[in-house]
Amino acid sequence: MEQGTVAPEFEGMLSERGVSRRSFMKFCGALAVAAGMSELAAPKVAEAVEASVIGSKEGKLYPVLWIEGASCTGCTESFAQLETPDVGTVVLEMLSLNYSDVLSAGAGESLELAKEQTIAAGNYLLVYEGAVVQAWGGNALRVAAEPGIHHLEEAAKNAKAVVALGSCAVNGGWMSAAPNAADATGVQAYLKKVGIEKPVINVPGCPANPEHLMAVLTEVLMLGSDHLQLDSMNRPSGIFGQTVHDNCERRGHFENGEFVYKFGSKEEELGYCLYPLGCRGPQTNSNCGVTMWNNRRSWCVQSGAPCIGCCEADPNNIHDNWVDVNTPFYERHRDLRIGDWTVQPYAVAFAVTGAVAAALVVHGFGMKAVGRMDGGADFEEVRKWDAKHPDKSVGQYEGAFKPEKKHAAKASDEEGR
Repeated sequence: MEQGTVAPEFEGMLSERGVSRRSFMKFCGALAVAAGMSELAAPKVAEAVEASVIGSKEGKLYPVLWIEGASCTGCTESFAQLETPDVGTVVLEMLSLNYSDVLSAGAGESLELAKEQTIAAGNYLLVYEGAVVQAWGGNALRVAAEPGIHHLEEAAKNAKAVVALGSCAVNGGWMSAAPNAADATGVQAYLKKVGIEKPVINVPGCPANPEHLMAVLTEVLMLGSDHLQLDSMNRPSGIFGQTVHDNCERRGHFENGEFVYKFGSKEEELGYCLYPLGCRGPQTNSNCGVTMWNNRRSWCVQSGAPCIGCCEADPNNIHDNWVDVNTPFYERHRDLRIGDWTVQPYAVAFAVTGAVAAALVVHGFGMKAVGRMDGGADFEEVRKWDAKHPDKSVGQYEGAFKPEKKHAAKASDEEGR
């Protein structure tokens, strides 16, 4: 296939769904960017999509199990609410979604049977959404009369790779935030704990950006999970290898020291930087400003809201979740936590300043009470050092001692001879 062209058979499939060749190539370019590649890679992405979709006619659809943990199904909703007709629906035809708690038409025993058959056949992709809750032997969440952790373990064992979708799946998210009563954790940490060794691809966000998942699925199908470039946290490095701040459209104002300090102000109207209002862009890794949301129409900062750092999720540390790290969202600093007590750093600073001021007042009253402030303290009329070195005196004296620097220096020279 020549670059920028679409095979006739596939072009017919696009046309049947109301998608033009131009729209399809534009979409492939967006997928390439979302995956951290250049838009010039669009033909390569298009070729992989075509081969997969056309191959599906021959029974080569890639099976997927989408299992919900402790979640609000926000990531599923985000992924499902693509515009119709949309080229994203075409990409979905690369996959056979054999099981989904939310999207599957089937329910009950028939749906559970489909999952069992897919697991038995193996070579499928597992998408896991939501936190893994371990409390009460995993019974903090029960699905189909089994603990939630049972479903994860069962599905992960035969999976080709596991996608932990959303910050909750990466390290517990909201569920693992203090006090974490359900003993929530992320997929990667849990599978390591129970000894299931499978490639885990972490796609944080609350909810996860659907284009990020689309890019991961396309790249896995195109190159396989073994070739996917991941960072030290098993996140796709092309997507999460830079901060939100790096690509923020307001960064120029940040560099110029132009900030918004109050919502509804003139500075906000001018689109100044939102850093003082709690924007977590400089500490949050994601290419949100490039990929954007709602079919690349806008994103949080463009709509006027500070980044709240929802992609902050360290799979190796449940305490480094975006809720504990970033709340309260519109404050410049995170809360300091001492047990169940939380406080802002500036409140501590005010308290310490107040304590020091109070101590000085008490000290003053004490000095007054013992009479040390009445007569005043005895001070040297002339500093000892100045008296011994009149030629080098640094003090200023009236009457009692006026060193003659020139004469003293002359006398010193004569003594030296």
